[in-house]
Amino acid sequence: MEEPKEITWAEGPRIRYAADPESATADLPRLARHASTTSQMSVQSVRSATRRRGSIDPASALPVQYRTLSVQIEETRDRDLKEVQKGKDHAVVELADLEWHTLSIEKLLQRWSTSLSQGLSAEQVTRRVAEYGRNLPSRPGSDLPRRIFEYLFGGFGSILFTASILVFISWKPLGKPPQAANLALAIVLLVVFLVQAGFNAWQDWSSSRVMASINTMLPENCLVLRDGVQRQIVAEEIVPGDVLYVKAGNKLPADVRFVEVSSDAKFDRSILTGESLPVSGSVDSTDDNYLETHCIGMQGTHCISGSALGVCVATGDRTVFGRIAKLTNRPKSGLTTLQKEIYRFVLIIVSFMVAVILLVIVLWAAWLRKSHASWINVPTLIVDLVSVAVAFVPEGLPVAVTASLTITANTMRRNKILCKSLKTVETLGSVSVICSDKTGTLTRNQMFVTDACIAHQTMTPETARDLVTLGPNTREGAPSGRAVQQLRALAGLCNAGEFDATTAALPLHERVINGDATDQAVLRFSETLGPVSSLRLMWKKVFDMAFNSKNKFMIRVLAPVDAAGLAVALPVREAEDFADGDLLLTIKGAPDVLMPRCDFYTGLDGATHALDATMRAAMDELKDTWSAQGKRVILLARKTIPTGTIPYAPTSVEYERAVMGLAKADLVLIGIVGIVDPPREEIPEVVRILRRAGIRIFMITGDFKLTAQAIAQECGIFTNPSHLVDDISVLQRTAPAPAPVAPVAAEKTETAGTTELAETAVAPTRVKSIVLSGPELITLNDVQWNQLCQYEEIVFARTTPEQKLRIVKEFQAHDNVVGMTGDGVNDAPSLKAADIGIALGSGSDIAIEAADMVLLDSFSAIVEAVKYGRVVFDNLKKTIGYMLPAGTFSELWPVLTSVFFGLPQILSSFLMIIICCFTDCAAATALSYEQPEADVLLRRPRNVKKDRLVDWRLILQFYGFFGTIETLTSFAMSYWYAQRRGVPFSALWLKYGELPPGYDQKYVTGVLNEASSIYFVNLVVMQWFTLMAVRTRRLSIFQQPPLFNKRTRNLYLFPAILFALLIVFFFCYIPSLQKVLNSTRVPVEHFFLPMAFGMCILILDEARKYAVRRWPTGFLGRVAW
Repeated sequence: MEEPKEITWAEGPRIRYAADPESATADLPRLARHASTTSQMSVQSVRSATRRRGSIDPASALPVQYRTLSVQIEETRDRDLKEVQKGKDHAVVELADLEWHTLSIEKLLQRWSTSLSQGLSAEQVTRRVAEYGRNLPSRPGSDLPRRIFEYLFGGFGSILFTASILVFISWKPLGKPPQAANLALAIVLLVVFLVQAGFNAWQDWSSSRVMASINTMLPENCLVLRDGVQRQIVAEEIVPGDVLYVKAGNKLPADVRFVEVSSDAKFDRSILTGESLPVSGSVDSTDDNYLETHCIGMQGTHCISGSALGVCVATGDRTVFGRIAKLTNRPKSGLTTLQKEIYRFVLIIVSFMVAVILLVIVLWAAWLRKSHASWINVPTLIVDLVSVAVAFVPEGLPVAVTASLTITANTMRRNKILCKSLKTVETLGSVSVICSDKTGTLTRNQMFVTDACIAHQTMTPETARDLVTLGPNTREGAPSGRAVQQLRALAGLCNAGEFDATTAALPLHERVINGDATDQAVLRFSETLGPVSSLRLMWKKVFDMAFNSKNKFMIRVLAPVDAAGLAVALPVREAEDFADGDLLLTIKGAPDVLMPRCDFYTGLDGATHALDATMRAAMDELKDTWSAQGKRVILLARKTIPTGTIPYAPTSVEYERAVMGLAKADLVLIGIVGIVDPPREEIPEVVRILRRAGIRIFMITGDFKLTAQAIAQECGIFTNPSHLVDDISVLQRTAPAPAPVAPVAAEKTETAGTTELAETAVAPTRVKSIVLSGPELITLNDVQWNQLCQYEEIVFARTTPEQKLRIVKEFQAHDNVVGMTGDGVNDAPSLKAADIGIALGSGSDIAIEAADMVLLDSFSAIVEAVKYGRVVFDNLKKTIGYMLPAGTFSELWPVLTSVFFGLPQILSSFLMIIICCFTDCAAATALSYEQPEADVLLRRPRNVKKDRLVDWRLILQFYGFFGTIETLTSFAMSYWYAQRRGVPFSALWLKYGELPPGYDQKYVTGVLNEASSIYFVNLVVMQWFTLMAVRTRRLSIFQQPPLFNKRTRNLYLFPAILFALLIVFFFCYIPSLQKVLNSTRVPVEHFFLPMAFGMCILILDEARKYAVRRWPTGFLGRVAW
């Protein structure tokens, strides 16, 4: 055994990163494949989302005050790789003693007491679960002290705590004599500080619980061999020694030693190494370093092509991923776009606050302290400064944000949507283009063969079954039984699908097949004609090349085991000539790719004939006819390989090249089959809704162009008939005249039962549609891409993963926010590159891993996701706006008028705190529960560069309109009341506490205390009407009523209003508190007068909204928030 020091990073082999010069030039050793006489490589696509066992505790992933309620997936990998590299430096010594990669397969199986034919027994599994535990990592440390500190001082907690301490100091020892009001203010600030900390703690716990339930919505499964039967189990249940099946798209649930790999098996290790190039799989060790060898598959890595069979050698913390995670499981924290917007708003507010505080201090130190020494002393100055701070800072913002995100997370969960990060929700609100894969996304991915053709004769599967039964006694003009048997043999042998043995007793249509949808359909068709199991017993697989989106076909080379297999798969003459050592090359794939390679065909009599131009034209016509009907067309062909044609070992790369060369010509066309994959029922309605929301829906598929176009018309993606669909010929290679941009105008829409005008994008006179194929995309220049990006309806057919990626990047380069939906391995690059990648829960592991969002149930959930992506932004905008008029603007002016103009502070500092932390906070939180506005899916997508959470329009609306009216009316009511009680405004203006002769100081103070309570009540009552006004940005309150309409009501508003009223009575009507706080009872008319003012605000804002809807491009429309 080598010493650990010999394999350290400094002295031994090391992981090669993408930036390493060596990685670009080093020749990787050729990888071997362990030969097998049985087909063990067909496995089921494993389904998993964010790995539940590997996720960081969301309770500690983000700052507590802005808990995002999301599984945080790091946006960049640079910091991750540094952390992982540190972990590897420590873990490499631990891995030095591992020898699984150097053992022979026989010793490996012996060491784990397992076999490739039987796997582990149930008794062995039970013992190993007890010995090794479940396949789960250790949980990260709770870091409770840090979290408690965040609970207390996160968000605005530090400001509240500091303010409380300062007011305590102003009470004692600075207070001479100590003022009871200051003590009460300090206590209230401290109580608010503790209440906010308690809320943060509760929210943290609630967030963790919500995310824990979301993480269990999509468990990770894997396919293993136990007791001789393939079983699908939860990944947590895999144990060392399990025989694991791996295929393209799977994520490895544990560390495995490969014992069989296909020639095209490749694995993405970038999660561990940062290596952008995939690594080929191998049976034999390629490196002494456990981390470098290619015969080990590491937990968390993906199989991106091919297939493999492996033996699990490590689970849980014993895996490479687990060892590194133990050293690097410090929770990551980062800010999403929305959080940055919130912090930007807070920074603006705090900047204003600091500026005003400094101004007050300078004025006091340079002027008031000297000229009016008795007006503001040090304790009063401290209280004034605290008042300014509390007035500016929206203490209810963290509560409102966490409430909004809780609601969003629960809504997504109810709709079976798994969001990996808050960025997902934010981006959805601004998506302008959705590029969707077809198979499994727009369609049900439940394929079945509807038609088959041999020579020029078409038949249904039922007819084909009858012909097999009749044998040679077929009617004239119909295919012979031998011809149909050849089609059956090719369909069953050249197929990566495999029936699940546990469902063998069920009817054929209910039996589970491990494999992709196309293979399932073709395999079920073959089983209809005869048992597939008997076919496969007659042949032995020698070489296998899986289907991929580049080649558009799969190849399987077979050797006969039983002479009866020749009689089924070949014509009589060829079966007699088939010599010992000859091989049968079978191929299945796209007709447009394989038809040019065919020079012969199987006739109705079952014999082989030369493929003449007439027959070729007939088959091409049939292919186009079926494709135009929306069917996927698959061609099946074969070729006999004489002994000695390929002098290489099947495991060598030369063998693969030779097979590919032989498959280029002289193929015998056995037949073609037509497969139907019906669109999902909800797709046309989903497309219609998203299109009304200003989102363009494009289809990207690997299918034939006519098939793709037919499905697009069924799904509603194409609204034009076929003859009005453009092709590449209309895209000019030189710059045409600039196309006019579709104007934004008012389009009449039915909203909430009332015909109103909503802001929508007006479509051109004729919607432009175009269909392009992958090869055509390669020829497009920048000028043609500019033209293409103006189309409203586009279908991309016969595309490769690279072309899908280019499509996404081109639309992003043309200022579109692109969403990509898909479920296959070939969709993963474009899912990762899109602004938001959306995978289906039934998709491949690698697609789910690359996506930002997973739709667990129905594709229609994307409508709800888009809706709430816009709603969360809208509601936070409303919440912030609501807190500005009374909680900031109207509270600031009493302090400023006191400092600048010598007026008494007409609103006491204590009552300021009550508005900010109690009355406004409750209502702001209630706004987080607002239902989507009726026009939320009629608006254009949000422009992320221009539409900010807080901008000048919002400031103008809530400071210039609501704030100004509330401030002026509150001042007017207070001083009007004082004047009626004998204290005119002139007696206070510029007096700095020095009353004119004849005024009793005690009496004036009492009147001013009453005026302060009136100012307080006026703000509280008017905010009730402001609350109703800010519920909608453009719609009338009659279109979005808070009551009676289940779709628009918000029942939390009225408890919030009642709470505010109770707060008024509590602090203004309890005699003991009146004495301490200098508050008083308020005359009843000062409850009804602000109601009148509030009604005026509501009416004025209703008029503004009507003008915005009626004239969206007018002045009010341009300045609308």
